[in-house]
Amino acid sequence: MNEWRLAKLSDRQSMMLLAIPTGFLAGLAAVIIKFLTHSIRDFFFYLRTLETHFDLMFFVLPAIGILLTIIVIRYVIRREVGHGIPGLLYALSRNKGIVKPYTTFASIITSALTVGFGGSVGLEGPSVSTGGSIGSVIGQFLKLNQKQINVLIGMGGASALAAIFQAPITGVIFAMEVFMIDISMTALVPILISAFCAILTSYYFLGKAVEYEIIIAESFIPANSLYYVGLGLVVGLVSAYFMRVYFSVGKQFSKFQNPWVRFIIAGFGLGALIFVFPSLYGEGYETINAALNGKSEYILFNTIFEPFSDNIWLVILIFVAIILCKAFATSLTFAAGGVGGTFAPALFLGAMTGLVYALVINNLGIGNLDVSKFALVGMSGVIAGMLHAPLTGIFLIAEITNGYSLMVPLMIVSALSLAVNRMFFKESIYTRSIAEKGVKVSFNKNETILSMMTSDNLIETNFTTVRPNQTLGDLVKVIASSSRNIFPVVDEKGDFKGHILFDDVRSFMFDTSLYGTSVEKIMVYPDYIINYDETIESIVQKFEESHKYNIVIVDHGKYLGYISRANVFTAYQATLKEISAE
Repeated sequence: MNEWRLAKLSDRQSMMLLAIPTGFLAGLAAVIIKFLTHSIRDFFFYLRTLETHFDLMFFVLPAIGILLTIIVIRYVIRREVGHGIPGLLYALSRNKGIVKPYTTFASIITSALTVGFGGSVGLEGPSVSTGGSIGSVIGQFLKLNQKQINVLIGMGGASALAAIFQAPITGVIFAMEVFMIDISMTALVPILISAFCAILTSYYFLGKAVEYEIIIAESFIPANSLYYVGLGLVVGLVSAYFMRVYFSVGKQFSKFQNPWVRFIIAGFGLGALIFVFPSLYGEGYETINAALNGKSEYILFNTIFEPFSDNIWLVILIFVAIILCKAFATSLTFAAGGVGGTFAPALFLGAMTGLVYALVINNLGIGNLDVSKFALVGMSGVIAGMLHAPLTGIFLIAEITNGYSLMVPLMIVSALSLAVNRMFFKESIYTRSIAEKGVKVSFNKNETILSMMTSDNLIETNFTTVRPNQTLGDLVKVIASSSRNIFPVVDEKGDFKGHILFDDVRSFMFDTSLYGTSVEKIMVYPDYIINYDETIESIVQKFEESHKYNIVIVDHGKYLGYISRANVFTAYQATLKEISAE
């Protein structure tokens, strides 16, 4: 198959042809995740209508779902599943877009169990991860180059998001903002085709399934511009608050060495939050729809807070508590061992924050705001802040609600939210997740390329070593048979002690009276040394500072070889050529 493709099709034609199966399979994966999750959730909600005391089950259901997830990961998949999009970004940044085949199905099973049983996370991340993995595996099977595999990952990710929201433009923009290093017509056309195929797949299996039951037809009211400015600042702070809690809780629970201790504490902490605030159950789309339609009483229906639904200020305080607790509910879901994404929690926070903001303004008597509009625009703002993807937030809301008339407030709120979030976090929630593992993802092309390079294939080992106890006479013999002008001094244990530069011994190397002088007295210890675990960015900086052409590299003091400035530049050029669009 691969031989036929190379013989009959150009690279551009190949990518457009591959867009069809990639879009279909990614769309099908999104449909399956959605169907499995909603089937589990609907079953429990049906039981809730039959049994008045079923709400007590909310305390244990999330833990049961996460326990099943852990069992599947440990004893069926037997590999780490991860939380979706950060894993793909890691593959793009450090692994040339290569992912393991099991990732094409692992998130489908585990996220359905986690979210269906009430884990307070979303399906979008696992769906995008699955779609991107499908693209990567197709590329590996056909032995495509890194540039083509990157485009296939963009196709799969865009297709999955497009299918789950039935929003094709959003899927394409998401791929451009989150995944793509360099975008051109060569990549854009296949991504558009794959998103179109995914949408058709979603329509075929689900029909016109609208998650958000609201249509905005009224035009933007310029007089409300200042209110949208205020909302942009508020949702920016909310997005930063969520990220702060998310990373802090994760860090605290990582201190528990025993995973079952993490599961018990986090799982039942999550259950307690959902028992008190049932709106935190699962993705929370019912709550989002209630916020979008201004039905604040529905959010409190059949909860312990229902008796207070007539007191608007108590209702607002309860909603604020839900917003604050959502960050902990999502974080505890992950800490316990659940699998899911943060996209849906961002939408939840945005809708609830927009609702609360409008209610406060209206009940203070300083404005008469349309609650639905502010809930919608709030969703875009939190997406822009958390994901650092403002265009994704803008077009998602515009597409799924026909809210193009709100384009101006969407732009205002998304831009301000991103600006506020950047005051606290330089990376998005996705890139921050892998930055904590020492991997930097950047949309600056130079930084991106350097982050994709590793020192392993840059190390030169054809340097002749000498021992510290050898003499100048021994060194002269080594110099005579060597083509290099650096001679590393390494002891019997392999530890690097220093090196001798040919230029330093040139003036006296033929003075036979000095031939008994030990190498240890002649060698020098270099001012700059590269450690094996250093990033390429750090290595490049050392070359710039030192003006050296070769720098020794060691691993915990053990000599490995040298890295040359020329090799770094050559590898940079090769990586640039491999990933750049035509």
